[in-house]
Amino acid sequence: MSELARFAELVRAAKRGVAFTGAGISTESGIPDFRGPQGVWTTETPVYYQDFMADRDARVRAWQRGARMFRRCADARPNDGHLVIAELERRGHITSVITQNIDGIHHDAGSTVVIELHGTNRRSACQHCGKEWPTSAVVERVEKGDEAPDCDACGGPIKTSTVSFGQGMPETEMRLALEAALQADLFVSIGSSLVVEPAASFPRLAKRAGAPLVILNNQETPLDDLADLVIRRNIGETMMALLRSPTKLQSLVAGRWSRFIRPEFGFRFQALAP
Repeated sequence: MSELARFAELVRAAKRGVAFTGAGISTESGIPDFRGPQGVWTTETPVYYQDFMADRDARVRAWQRGARMFRRCADARPNDGHLVIAELERRGHITSVITQNIDGIHHDAGSTVVIELHGTNRRSACQHCGKEWPTSAVVERVEKGDEAPDCDACGGPIKTSTVSFGQGMPETEMRLALEAALQADLFVSIGSSLVVEPAASFPRLAKRAGAPLVILNNQETPLDDLADLVIRRNIGETMMALLRSPTKLQSLVAGRWSRFIRPEFGFRFQALAP
C-alpha cells in the first residue's frame, strides 16, 4: 500500500482526528519559519519576555520585528494544506487543530476549532491591565514613529498576544490541547520539527493513548520512529493528493466529493459523480 493510500485509509477511519501544525505549513504561504537555515531565530536574536518588560530598547527591537512579521502574515493566504485540513473538519474527520503558529491562517481557511499554543499576532494586549487592541492598530502606531507603544489606559507596555521566550505557556490552550490529544483517534503532525517543548509532547501523548501517528514534514523529526506513517513531501500537494488519492475518500461524503470552494483563495474542488 502506498503512503498516500495508507494516509487516506487512516483519515477515512478517523472521527476525532487532530491536525497538529508547525511553521512548515505556513512557509508554503510565504511566511518564514523560525529554525530553518534562513529562519527568524537563525538570523535574528529573540527578545526574552523579561527583557521586553524591563527595557524599552528591547521593546523597540521586538516591535520592529513584530511589525514586519505582522505585515507579512497579514498578506499571506491559506494554502492547500490549510484548506484541506478545514475541509476534513467539515467532513467530520478532524475535530480540532493544534497549532504552534501565530499567523491565524487556519481561521482564514475555515477551521473552527483552532488551539493556538503560542498565541496569535492578530491581537495585542497591555501587559499590566490587559486592555486589548487589534495588532493592526498597534502596528500603525509603530509605523508612525511610536517605537514601543504603551497602553492609553494605564501606561503599561503593549505586546502582541504571542508567547515569547521566557514567557509561560497559556494554561487554557495547553489544557484544550491535552484533552484533544488524549481523545484523538488519529494525530497528524504537519510541518513541525517536533523539537519545541512542551508542544512536541502532544504527539507522544496521543500515540500513547492509542491514536495512529502520521508525520508529514520535509525533514526528519525526533518522533519518526514512533510514527505509524512518515511522509516527506510538500504539504499542500500531499494534502490535495490525499483528497484525490486512488480511494478518492469518496466514502467520506456519501460517495461523492463535497464542493468546497473558497474563490478568494483560488481553491477549487469539482463535484464528482458517485
